[in-house]
Amino acid sequence: MASLLLALATFTTGLYAGFLVCFMIGIMPGLKPLPDDHFAAAMRRFNEKVPGPLFLVLFLGVVAFPVAALVVPVDGRTSAEGGLVVGALACAVLSHLVTVSGNIPLNSALAASEDGDDGAARRAFESRWNTLHRIRTVLSTGAFALLVAAAV
Repeated sequence: MASLLLALATFTTGLYAGFLVCFMIGIMPGLKPLPDDHFAAAMRRFNEKVPGPLFLVLFLGVVAFPVAALVVPVDGRTSAEGGLVVGALACAVLSHLVTVSGNIPLNSALAASEDGDDGAARRAFESRWNTLHRIRTVLSTGAFALLVAAAV
């Protein structure tokens, strides 16, 4: 059971980190040259669609599965392997804190500005959101790497 939980932790964290990387290296650079109204509209639509059920499974799984993997007793787990899972969990929790305290409020402010000045909304959103996104992407990718190391 512990091996399955570690595999699920690694799988969900890898998918989540990959999703964040895709936004960082593909979606956001692709949106950058758009005019303000198109950029704001596209980000508003992403922010409406992304927090669906499948995303929430990943978002919650990157914390829940490592916790479960730590709680279930394992014969032969070294303290180093346990430490890697704890480190991954810490990275995942920090990434979520960035998301909840930074990215989500920016998403909400952008949504609330829908009938306002898209240029001002973009200036208040884009740079800050990208900075926070880079931080959570690095943390999530680090969590994935630590879980891979724990699994091998």
